[in-house]
Amino acid sequence: MDVVAGAAIPEWRLDRVDPEKMKLFAAIARDPNPIHWDRSEVARRGLGERLVNQGPVNLGYVINMLLAWAGPESLRRLAVRFTAPVFDGDAVVAGGRVTAVRDEGGVRYADCEVWLDRSDGTRCVAGTATVALPDRR
Repeated sequence: MDVVAGAAIPEWRLDRVDPEKMKLFAAIARDPNPIHWDRSEVARRGLGERLVNQGPVNLGYVINMLLAWAGPESLRRLAVRFTAPVFDGDAVVAGGRVTAVRDEGGVRYADCEVWLDRSDGTRCVAGTATVALPDRR
């Protein structure tokens, strides 16, 4: 894999965040926050009428993008901030770009800027990642 600074990371897309999967994740994770499964609570908090997707799930979309690009054992560091909610029914796109490529101890690393955007252009997750790049052989 020939990677250079400035290169785009192939996007990872989800056409629709499923509210039933959101509720299931809340149950499995024992997440007591009702904004993930109770529409009336979402409305009461002034967030609209759609359920709010869990932050770790949104982060998972960014991780899916990185692993699809660099391989299942590539992720070395990830630091993000959550900037806006993702709601049920939203389409999302995870993307990124390489900011630097470096060699350390015979391993090539790519430092990256990463993000998750809703289809309306709202950035919901933003951060940085480092991945180990596959051998060029």
